[in-house]
Amino acid sequence: MITINDLSLQYGEKHIFRNVSGRINNKDRIGLVGVNGTGKSTLLKMIAGETVTDPGIIKRAKGDTTGYLAQEITGIDMNESLYKEAETAFADLLEKQAKLAVIHDKLSTAQEDSAEMAKLLEQQGSLQHDLDAGDIFSMQSSIEKVLMGLGFKTSDFSSPCSSFSGGWLMRLMLAKQLLAKPSFLLLDEPTNHLDVHTLTWLEDFLKSYEGGLIIISHDRIFLDNLVNSIWEISLGRLTTYKGNYSKYEVDKVERLAIHKAAYDNQQAKIAETMRFVDRFRAKSTKAKQAQSRLKQLDRMELIELDDQETHVSFRFPPSAPSGRSMVTVENLQKSFPGKHVLNNLNFDLSRGDKLAIVGDNGAGKSTMVKLLAGLVKADSGEIRFGHNVIVSYFGQHQAQELNPQYTVLETMQNIDVEKTITQTRSLLGAFLFKGDDVDKRVGVLSGGEKSRLALAKMIASPANLLIMDEPTNHLDMTSQDILMEAMDQYDGSIIVVSHNRFFLDKFTNKTLEIKNGIGALYEGNISYYIDKTKDLVDTKKSPQKQVKKAEPKAKGKKARQEQAKLRQQETQALGPLKKEVVRLEREIETQEELKAKLEQCLADPELYQDQLKFTEKSKQYSVAERTLARTYAKWESAQEKLEEMKTKL
Repeated sequence: MITINDLSLQYGEKHIFRNVSGRINNKDRIGLVGVNGTGKSTLLKMIAGETVTDPGIIKRAKGDTTGYLAQEITGIDMNESLYKEAETAFADLLEKQAKLAVIHDKLSTAQEDSAEMAKLLEQQGSLQHDLDAGDIFSMQSSIEKVLMGLGFKTSDFSSPCSSFSGGWLMRLMLAKQLLAKPSFLLLDEPTNHLDVHTLTWLEDFLKSYEGGLIIISHDRIFLDNLVNSIWEISLGRLTTYKGNYSKYEVDKVERLAIHKAAYDNQQAKIAETMRFVDRFRAKSTKAKQAQSRLKQLDRMELIELDDQETHVSFRFPPSAPSGRSMVTVENLQKSFPGKHVLNNLNFDLSRGDKLAIVGDNGAGKSTMVKLLAGLVKADSGEIRFGHNVIVSYFGQHQAQELNPQYTVLETMQNIDVEKTITQTRSLLGAFLFKGDDVDKRVGVLSGGEKSRLALAKMIASPANLLIMDEPTNHLDMTSQDILMEAMDQYDGSIIVVSHNRFFLDKFTNKTLEIKNGIGALYEGNISYYIDKTKDLVDTKKSPQKQVKKAEPKAKGKKARQEQAKLRQQETQALGPLKKEVVRLEREIETQEELKAKLEQCLADPELYQDQLKFTEKSKQYSVAERTLARTYAKWESAQEKLEEMKTKL
């Protein structure tokens, strides 16, 4: 158990923590949340013992151990191999194993029934007990399981740590913490460098973790699946909520309503008191009473509204009209020295489509969007943009291209878009630039702040195809929600690379998986994609069809009778399903013809001169597209039932 007693921390006028107290039990699963800058990482470091506090402020039960995953790379020997570095998680056990080997050698030379023999046997028993409890004999399989679960290949095991990128080194740090199995595991943004499949593996691993968990994460699905309570830091105070993140959001609305009512009541009482003081402080008969009321105000503990009270919202500028086709990619290939990234990649995007690009780290996702943005040249293949397509791209390089002499506000005002100061400030507020922050010069901003400003600038620019690479990396959940709602309402097209599942689920309707250089397109959002790919993995692991021992075959007249009976059963069982499949295939053919005619109509440039006709045809096309998608889904379901029935028969 870990207890926190009246923890306070102040930098200048800003209170980071005000008498924060809490208790963490050995089986707790806690999500630590709050807007950026509230002190989440600071508190986690204090609990982990990375930051020293006054004696008695943070207490840990005797024998409990704490593991801490920071956001920066620490404690890795770059000259060591991947496997050997992961093995350091068992350093204590390996040391005891070495001691046990020494004792074994001494026992071979010690005299029986001697005091030395008795002492060595006692030490041997103690060490053997510790090694058995630490499961030293499954160490190798545990290391392989965790490293491979986090995306490493067996061929990586002998590679030096210096050969891996920062994202992979962060995975190694996470692996070491998981292997060490501390009593309390403290994770600061563990999902930042994980792809979708690795993220789901980590969730499954942590669900069965036996110790306590405290997690800082901007991935609400991750929190929903793992935590059973939420600790929220706001205005230096800690508020505890029971349940996962979704339950916290509901409960917080209720608490804020009560809190706001109390705040309003207090403000009304203060105003009433001040009116009394202003009116009677000069009158001798009432002066003493006025002073008494002033003293009451001084003793009053003021209620403050939480950081999230300020409501910020914005919408994208309307997108410019375009043709039906936004972009077509054909046979795209791209290699870098020593690595083939993309191999004959094909896909197309229509107006209004919102595509998520997913894949393992290093699969080529960022390369793909850079090719689309024109920042990288393909080795071969073609990228064709449709009629009047205007591209706006967000990537990490935009942060470096901002003019360091401009203020935050001036950077936004230099965009050729008609926006009022209020609208611009509202947009900046959504990306955590509030109050005097807008007057800061770009040159003094942190890397994260520059990235947020570059994202705000990109969003304010007129376009009809947004290409975005990890847009949520430096946003807290409130800002993510604001951006997510805006992207859902956006009338243009979007191509986005992100590991944030909740964010992608809200607005994407297509998912492109890049794996081994090949692209596979899924007609659904990220949840649909995960379900489909999980089904494939499960099928490979547990094949449905099992080989049965052949039974003796019937012969002669009896065999013919049995065959006739089987054919009759097959006709009765499969007939209705076959008819349904044929009917749906005809319906698909008719709907595809209608869709093709509408596409031909929408491809005519003259159509865009008549706005009413363009709107009508666009609506007809959207209806046709949705109807066709539904019919395809029905056909797939009927086809699957038919195949299942054939397998049974």
